[in-house]
This record gives sequence, structure tokens and C-alpha cells, in this order.
Amino acid sequence: MIDIDKWQEIFSTIRKNKLRTFLTGFSVAWGIFMLIVLLGAGKGLENGIHSNFDSDAANSIWISPGQTSISYKGIKPGKYVKFTNKDYERIINENKNLERISSRYNIRGNDQISYKNEYGSFGINTVHPDMEFIENSFPIKGRFINSIDIEKQRKVAVIGDLVEEALCKKGESPIGEYIKIRGVPFKVVGIYSENSNSDEERRRVYIPISTAQMVFSGGNTVNSIALAVSEMTDDESEQFEEKLKASFASNHNFDKEDDRAIYIRNNLDNIKEFRNAFQGIRMFIWIIGVGTIIAGIVGVSNIMLIVVKERTKEIGIRKAIGATPWSVVSSILQESILITSFAGYIGLVLGVALMEIIAMNIPADSMMFKNPDVDISVAISATILLVVSGSIAGYIPARRAAKIKPVIALRDE
Repeated sequence: MIDIDKWQEIFSTIRKNKLRTFLTGFSVAWGIFMLIVLLGAGKGLENGIHSNFDSDAANSIWISPGQTSISYKGIKPGKYVKFTNKDYERIINENKNLERISSRYNIRGNDQISYKNEYGSFGINTVHPDMEFIENSFPIKGRFINSIDIEKQRKVAVIGDLVEEALCKKGESPIGEYIKIRGVPFKVVGIYSENSNSDEERRRVYIPISTAQMVFSGGNTVNSIALAVSEMTDDESEQFEEKLKASFASNHNFDKEDDRAIYIRNNLDNIKEFRNAFQGIRMFIWIIGVGTIIAGIVGVSNIMLIVVKERTKEIGIRKAIGATPWSVVSSILQESILITSFAGYIGLVLGVALMEIIAMNIPADSMMFKNPDVDISVAISATILLVVSGSIAGYIPARRAAKIKPVIALRDE
């Protein structure tokens, strides 16, 4: 049953000390508000950085040739390493844990593409079919490059949705039509899009590498190789890289310890470094946020001590006329819980509201900050923890008040 008299007493005390109650509640609300804002900002930064990895498969490895910097078997430093189709085939034969692989040949010079009377400069990627999965370039219309295109050296192309938007009239579909790459007609067989913040990655044109090598005098030249591997541990990933280096070193006559002969970019390593960095950031955010909440709880405890001191004579009178120790404790405890709960709720609502406002005003193509959401369960748990801590903070002075003897309390000035 609700003790109306006790609640009336609590609200009367709060009304008499509005400024003190406001400052106490503000310190609690500010603690929760700052925790929510810090967690949201940290998540937004993490989402923004993480989205930069979305354009490539998480388990992708990219290999490109370089220039030797160490003499090897009488060969002086400075030799350029050149990849060919044989390197692509050798990687397939030597590694059974490959999920995807594609090589590239870079078409040098003008990258202007025309469609009817429209022109534009777009990136031209010459690839194998697996590049669809390595770069997450999934068709939204038509299809991607396939093995038959490679085998028969077909003049086909898959264009990005922004290429379609730039070259085609609204409502017009280029599927089945021809675009010209350096004056050579290629039939559009698909349009892809990417889950990426970068428009540049949606302004590309994919064509079969075998066709590009034939049409643009590439011979059997390969400028880079991309592959995706099955899930590996950190040690297995390092061993796989060493195996790749050793294989290329053996076939291209350079020292396997020469870091400049070939370059290997392992997306697994990048993601690992990213995750480790954000673990530290999250820990720092929690330390700052929890520290702010603790400061608010200490404020509640101090205010409750002042309340007990001010109400010493009142408590003595209540005990003299028969009030039980629990009655005294519960009165002060309820006041502490009320202030902490209400202020914590206000801080939670304001923090979540601010994150929602920020999220709505962040540009869609932001590459550094995105979706600063907060796990609502974490927010509610933090608020409940704050209420419990506020209760404990109020209980300590309440226990002290309950132990005051009526005679001593009545002498208090």
C-alpha cells in the first residue's frame, strides 16, 4: 500500500530545496547523458571506419608487383617484378583454401567511355568472375562477368549504377546496348551497385581481363592479383602470406625477404588492427562515462548527508513519538531513489534524442562517422545501475539517521 503521507513529505522537502535538488539531479542526468553520447559517438566513428572495409571482402588479400631492393643470385637491386597469367594459375594450383581469385590488367591512358552521345571518364577494371565477390560488386540488373566471357574473350561490360545514371536518360536501360571503351564497342550485360560510402567505387566498368589483354595489347600481363581465403587464425594468415612470398620469390628470382619486390595487402590484418584500436577506444569511453556517473552518485550521497544533518531534530521528534528506524530509512531512501531515477531517465532520453538528431543530419556518404546508435539494453542497464548505486548512496546516510537517539537529536541546533 502506498504511504501517501511519506510521499507528500518527500515532495515537500524537494520543493523547499529546489536548487539543491536540481543540482543533484543535474549531476546524475549529466553522467548518464555523457555516457550515452560517448557510446554513441564511439559507435558512429567505428561504423564510419568499418564501412571503408565494406567495399572489399573481409578475407581478401591483394598482391601487386614492385621493384627489388636486395641483390639476389647475381641480380642487382632495381629489377621490376612482372606478373603474368601464369602467376594467377599457379596460385590456384598451389593453394587449396582459396575461396575466390581474380587478376587485373591495367589499361593505360584515356579512360573515357561513350554511350550514344554521352561521354564520361570512369574507372575500367579488367577482372575474372570472382571479383564480383571480392569487391562486393553485386549486379542489380543483368549479370556479372562469367567464365564463358573469359574463355571466349567476349566484349562485354558490367557498369556501376552511377555510370548508368551519368550516361543514360532517365528510365532508359543500357542492358543489351553498347558502350565504347577507347572506341571499341562492349555490350552491357549488367549493372552493379556497392554497399559503399564512396561514389568512386560505383563509377567503375568491369570487363573480362582476357578481352582487355587481347584488345588493348596486354599480352599475358597482369598488374595485380586479388584473392579471398577461407577463415584463418592470425598465425595461419601470417603463414599464408609467407607462403605466397616464397612462391613469387622462387618464380621471379628475388629474395623472399625483400619487402619491396612484391606488396601484399591483407584485409584481415587491417581489420584486426582496426578492432584492436576500437577496443581501446571503447574502454576509454567507458572509463570516462562511468567516472562521470560515479561523480553524480557521490553528489547524491553528499546531498543526502546534508539532508540528514538538516533534518536531525525532525528525525528525533519522529522517533520520540514512535517512528521505527525503517520508517526513517525508507523516507530518506525513497527521496534518493526518486531523484536518481527521474534524473537518470531524463539523461537517458536526452542522450538518445541527441544521437537520433545527429544521425539524421549526417551525410549519407560520410566515411568517418555513421549511424551513431546506442545499444538500448546497455543504456537501460546503465540507468538501472545508476538507480541502484543512488539507492546505496542514499542508504548510508539513512542508516546514520536511523541510529540517532531522540534525546541527542532534539539537542541539535
